[in-house]
Amino acid sequence: MTRKGKRLLTIGAMLAVVGTALGLVLFAFSSSISLFLSPTDLTAQGAAPGQRIRLGGLVEKGSVERGTGDLVRFRVTDTVESVPVAYRGILPDLFREEQGVIAEGTLGPDHVFTADAVLAKHDENYMPKEVVDDLKKRGLWEDGKPKPMPVAAAGETP
Repeated sequence: MTRKGKRLLTIGAMLAVVGTALGLVLFAFSSSISLFLSPTDLTAQGAAPGQRIRLGGLVEKGSVERGTGDLVRFRVTDTVESVPVAYRGILPDLFREEQGVIAEGTLGPDHVFTADAVLAKHDENYMPKEVVDDLKKRGLWEDGKPKPMPVAAAGETP
């Protein structure tokens, strides 16, 4: 084999190895990718069974219910729609009503979002970028903070 042939064979083998490695890395990451959706987006689009989702919005006022053990139920809202969330675990210290939150998990067949991770804002000036962008798009964000949420009468949704 000529020198040129050996060089081409070496370059081809190196490209094959790099391509295979890149393919394996992308395949590994594909299972951990989760889409970000607001409650309105999730209600409108739905989700495939078992699909990982990041649900972002505000914790609805008066919706936090602590169950037996470490089970917590609450609703995430974007002031248009709200989605019930069930989470088993310890919530972040800064988790509270009317604050920004991102819950990671899956939507069940009963339309209850089962979270396996809950992320809360970490100081009074921070809200996840995706949540802020979505609230701005809907006209629900002013002066660097969310507009006050409307208070619904008993039995009525805002």
